[in-house]
Amino acid sequence: MKIIGVIPARMASQRFPGKPLFPILDRPMISHVYDRAKLCSSLDSLVLSSGDKEIKDFAIKNKYNFVDSGNHHTRALDRVAEVGSKLKLNNNDIIINIQGDEPMFHPEMIDKLIQPFFSDKDINATVLGMQIIDEIIWKDPDTVKIIHNNNNEVLYTSRAPLPFAEKFSTDLNAKRIFGIFAFKFKYLKIFTSFNQTFLEKVESCDSNRILDMKFTQTVVPYNYIDSFSVDKREDIDLVEKHILKDKYWGKY
Repeated sequence: MKIIGVIPARMASQRFPGKPLFPILDRPMISHVYDRAKLCSSLDSLVLSSGDKEIKDFAIKNKYNFVDSGNHHTRALDRVAEVGSKLKLNNNDIIINIQGDEPMFHPEMIDKLIQPFFSDKDINATVLGMQIIDEIIWKDPDTVKIIHNNNNEVLYTSRAPLPFAEKFSTDLNAKRIFGIFAFKFKYLKIFTSFNQTFLEKVESCDSNRILDMKFTQTVVPYNYIDSFSVDKREDIDLVEKHILKDKYWGKY
């Protein structure tokens, strides 16, 4: 069984065009993601993938492993599936989607994300679910919240503040999707063979496609740390403020 990390990226972000190459402390955002992922010893290989020439040129210049993928993809997981096919992965190989807008992610998140595949042979897909401790994040529509059952199986994902309450509290055990997903390659192929579903389109979240499928996605809980996604230009300032205090700053 191989474990492959794929960082999908595209320049045509609707809310923040060009964000993969936008500088964070004088380094393009995508380089923070790639170089942090390289620190994870669990990965057998790591690739960056895009259909954009600017990103390909950047990868070649920096000697990053790169795989071309189509410009038609609107969902990151569809791009990752194309990469898996080009790499000729086996059905039980684990392929990990590492979102290119998570410049503060920690490499050990990958270790935690793949652990269920080794402890339970029936696990076919996982997603990191980070604890929400702040009402602002809970209410933020840029943040996708996860509802799961007692077996940690995803029941629904939404940009609404869930679980609903009149007042936020950490007792709600609210979690957000952190942008790292893992699949046995067989099940990623099944996932991408389905058309986008209504709830996936409405919430703009890939995970809701699985709600209409015959396999589940397992939430891997992760305690809160200061780690911020980049959805819009204003998020860069937040990341720059906190990344200097991050334990991986200066190690790549």
